[in-house]
This record gives sequence, structure tokens and C-alpha cells, in this order.
Amino acid sequence: MPIVNRIAEFHPEMTEWRRDFHQFPELGFEEVRTSGIVAAKLREFGVDEVITGIAKTGVVGVIRGNGTSNRAIGFRADMDALPIEEQTGKPWASQKPGLMHACGHDGHTTMLLGAAKYLAETRNFDGTVYLIFQPAEENLAGGEVMVKEGLFDRFPMDRVFGMHNWPGAPEGVFLHAPGPVMAAVANLEATITGRGAHGAMPHNGIDPILIASHVVTALQSVVARNVNPLESGVITIAHIEGGHTFNVIPESVKLRGTARWFLPEVGDLLESKFKEIVTGVSAAFGAKAEVSFTRAYPATVNEPESTVIAAKAAATVVGESRARPLPQPTMGGEDFSFMLNEKPGAYLFLGGGKGEGDAMVHHPLYDFNDDILPIGASWFATLAEQVMPRG
Repeated sequence: MPIVNRIAEFHPEMTEWRRDFHQFPELGFEEVRTSGIVAAKLREFGVDEVITGIAKTGVVGVIRGNGTSNRAIGFRADMDALPIEEQTGKPWASQKPGLMHACGHDGHTTMLLGAAKYLAETRNFDGTVYLIFQPAEENLAGGEVMVKEGLFDRFPMDRVFGMHNWPGAPEGVFLHAPGPVMAAVANLEATITGRGAHGAMPHNGIDPILIASHVVTALQSVVARNVNPLESGVITIAHIEGGHTFNVIPESVKLRGTARWFLPEVGDLLESKFKEIVTGVSAAFGAKAEVSFTRAYPATVNEPESTVIAAKAAATVVGESRARPLPQPTMGGEDFSFMLNEKPGAYLFLGGGKGEGDAMVHHPLYDFNDDILPIGASWFATLAEQVMPRG
């Protein structure tokens, strides 16, 4: 069974929805317009219940199939955008300066809406489907907020599934794997305080810029010389802020960055070494340091049986040869991990690449590939019909 025929019929309609979302991006917990459209469309499709306001701008739709089964599954899509200035030049480019859908959440939302339209029409399953439209995936852990606000208590489901578009994989190819598929994430911050001085008289000060340079260099040893080479870890300092002019050594410098890992013990090691190095190097130069290692998202870990279920649905839609094992996990982070910590489930990647030169997610030239909209929607729909078959 390839793409569901009925879903293919309203592919042009789905493309219109996606490009509308794309023109009006909204940041996390600010998805008022987006969630309003989602709720309105769910009601238009005739879903049984539409619940709004969970995690502020989140929406949950409920579709009951034909039958008396107590089985239930959840499908999740994220809705938020990123603070990036779009450079695609597309007719449907963002109309909001400094904001764009650079991660494809406009497409994720549209694919789940397409599945909702089909499932509400056909109800060719015996059980309940919960449609989870989640806010604030980017940095704000909207998935965690939904869980804490009782998502799984209010909507009891047996399993939960999600997907992410992936420009690095060929169009229409699903990638799946049991176990860890995306990394745990921590946000790193440090303020190194020395003593300011005239740039021509550095001996009168304690230069926090020099110290910060040594800190960044020393941090490169954490993974290279402390983490088992067969395991994975990342520490990246991505932001350094200090000083305001040519000839003044500042009083302090701020560092910000990210850490990534899969195994809990590696995360603990990265945290301890980050703190030791920043404080120790600063002290060696006579400066003080304030350091924080804030764990944001846990690793995204697919439950094996759910992965088999998700891969079977993918193969049904695109064929066995195009439902492939994920070659290796990605060090990107994802707050669907909070849902997978509570319920069995799986998170797959759906290729959207058209060839060399495709912009990756989080890039100002990125745009979601509309050709995969019916593929993703068909995957959700097929999952419902395979996991909860009638009769």
C-alpha cells in the first residue's frame, strides 16, 4: 500500500496549509495563530474532541474509530518556529522579520493535520487516536510541559509516535532505529570575572578574555581525553561576549554553549569536567567563575517493539527498500524524549532531500519539501490502521 489515495487527493490543500503556516511563524508558547488554525481545522474535519490550552498553546484532537476496543495511540507534531531571518526568497517566505520555520515544524503540523482529515473521514480502525500538536520544541521543552500538565493522564494512550523531516536523507526515505536516536542536551553558561584595565597596561588587570581563550582550548580535551572513543559526547562553546571597545580590558567575559551525549554517565562526566575546567583555569589566572550546566532534554530513545511497528508502517507506505535503518544517531536534541520517557513509542526521520546543496534544518535557506507531505500523513494514518485494526 503506497501513499493513501485519499490523502494524495488533498495534497494541494495540504501544501496551501503548510505555506500559510510558513508565512506566519511563531516562537515557542506564542503559537496563537498556528494553534487556532489547527483547532479550527480539527473541528472542520469532524474529530470527536478538540482540547486547547494544554501547555498554553498546545492542542489535542481525539478521533474514535469504529469498534469497542480500549486501544489508543498518540501522534505528535511540533508547531513552533525559530528566530532566524529567512533568505529563501520563496513566494511563501516568512512575513515576520527575524522569524522563520527553519526546522520544518510547519510541515510536521501539516502532515498530522492531513492524517487527522483522513482518519476522521474513514475511521477504519478500532480504538482511539490522540493528535498531539505541541508548542515550543525549540529550547523551551514544550513536550515536558505537556507531560507535566497531565497529557498522558488526560489522554491515556498505549504508545506515542512522532517524526522529523530530514533534508540529509533522500526524499521519501524513512530512517528508523531502536534505542537512542537523538542526544541529550545541556545548556552551558559561564561568567569569568577578572579585573578590568587599560589595554595598554594589561599588568594592572586580570584579563578575562585571555582566560576565556584558555578555557575554550582546555574544554576541547574533555571529550578527546576523557570520553571512551567508542562513546559519543560533544562540548561546544558557541558564544563569547566581552568588552566594548579597542583599548579596554573588560571586567568579565560570558561564555555560552551546548553539551550533547547519549549515556547518562557521559553526561555526568561532561558536567563535572566543564565545571572543573572553567573554575580551575580561571582560578589559576586569579579570576573567579560562575558556572552553570543546565540539562535541557534527555536523550530520545526509541522503544524496540514500537520501532518495529513504526518501521512496518513506513515500509507499507514507501516500500521495504525505502524504510531503512538509521545509519547512526544524531547529536541533535529533541523534546519528544520527554514523551518517550513516559510511554513506549518511536521517533522516525523522513527524508526530504532533493539533491546536493539542500539546506539543512536551522539554516536561513531551508524550506520544507512539500512533496513529502502526503507520505508523512499516510504514515500516521497507516500506523493507526495497523496498530488498531478493525475486526
